[in-house]
Amino acid sequence: MKRRAFQLSMAAAAIAFTTMTATSAFAQAKWDLATAYPATNFHTVNINQFAADVDKASGGKLKITVHANASLFKAPEIKRAVQGGQAQAGEILLVNYQNEWQIFGADGLPFVADSYDEAAKLWKVQRPVLEKKLAEQGMMVLYAVPWPPQGVYSKKPLNSAADLKGIKWRAYSPATSRIAELVGAQPVTVQAAEVSQAFATGVTESMMSSGSTGADAKLYEHVKYWYDTQAWLPKNALLVNKKAFDALDKPTQDAVMKAAAEAETRGWAESKKANGESLDKLKAGGMQILPAPAQLKADMKKVGDTMLKEWLEKAGPEGQALVDAFRK
Repeated sequence: MKRRAFQLSMAAAAIAFTTMTATSAFAQAKWDLATAYPATNFHTVNINQFAADVDKASGGKLKITVHANASLFKAPEIKRAVQGGQAQAGEILLVNYQNEWQIFGADGLPFVADSYDEAAKLWKVQRPVLEKKLAEQGMMVLYAVPWPPQGVYSKKPLNSAADLKGIKWRAYSPATSRIAELVGAQPVTVQAAEVSQAFATGVTESMMSSGSTGADAKLYEHVKYWYDTQAWLPKNALLVNKKAFDALDKPTQDAVMKAAAEAETRGWAESKKANGESLDKLKAGGMQILPAPAQLKADMKKVGDTMLKEWLEKAGPEGQALVDAFRK
């Protein structure tokens, strides 16, 4: 009798252990999150805060490890890594993927959305279309945050687009390559992590980018001028693998979505703050922060009109509907 009771209690313990193990396996998930930007960049700081918020709100059920500065995957590889599940989450610069699908490049069109308010309006109409596309690819977008407005970095003074002719121009997306072609510059592909070295070694002499990128790369050591063209505010989006998200229990999913909504609100505010701070840093380092000369602005506006026309031809009715909704 005693032996039978012992066997039963052992069996019950084994079942309890198995259940507990299965529960804890389900209960604690670990995600790798890849991003191409330095740990000090405001986007990365925001992502780390998001990861900490998820950890806290989920009671430690989901641990997210952030891999900054392209240490896990290089910028062009991140989307594919999330799609294939090699990383459960990743941050991408949407405009980098315009060749795959034109709508990814909507916020890289020069002078279409050229302020934070306009960028927010564009994101409102862009997001539903983006969510549908990413769902087809087995992903979700958690949130998006814009970079500060884009200006032109140059080693020499600029008065018009003619001054960019033949200059080595850093390109990091289809749109920035096309700008180079239209102004007669020489496009050179350089990722964010390599910007400083590219300018230091003369691989590139000019680019269109935000004050944040320049401050991160300490470009004041190599570049004398930044012209505030307010060209566009491209967004970084945080993507997650749908299977990884679906594997979480409902309270953890809710914790992720709540933290994502907070990260988006916080990120937009941080972007505005980073814009002022980064320009101050560049100035303190000896760079001249200048308004765009009238001729340069007019020339760039023409470039923007050409690019919008070309984009609409490629994007078709889907692109036209997006632009129409944005301009309502």
